[in-house]
Amino acid sequence: MKKRRHKLILDLIEQYDVGTQEELLALLRDRGYDVTQATVSRDVKELRLLKTLGANGVYKYSVENTKTATGYSGMFDALFQSAMTKVDYAGNICVIKCSPGLAGAACATIDSMNVHDIVGTIAGDDTIFMLCRTSEEARGVAEALNRMIGR
Repeated sequence: MKKRRHKLILDLIEQYDVGTQEELLALLRDRGYDVTQATVSRDVKELRLLKTLGANGVYKYSVENTKTATGYSGMFDALFQSAMTKVDYAGNICVIKCSPGLAGAACATIDSMNVHDIVGTIAGDDTIFMLCRTSEEARGVAEALNRMIGR
């Protein structure tokens, strides 16, 4: 339900100039989603929606414009390209090797992204263990991260 609602929110802000959470709440309710304002507020935060100035001079919600070809934020790309040295997976666990001292920052960045495929992470000095929901998702995450570091 949450994934569908998030997709609908992204579709709505692309179609309409939605300027407030109340407007977004009304649009969702018109489409059969019985949600609260608190839920909409969490969705806005999780989707990292920004308020940008529209062509008509009114602020509206938009998607963070720092997305890259990998689908991750520019901050994520920059951190990982400089910190990550190797990524591998076994079963539904990814292991990310980092330069000494950088695993904690890289891990915090991963956690802040709220990626559905990732259940949780734990970091040491130079290693991150990442638990994914399935082995297929672990493989996909590992492949995406390896592409980012040119492997």
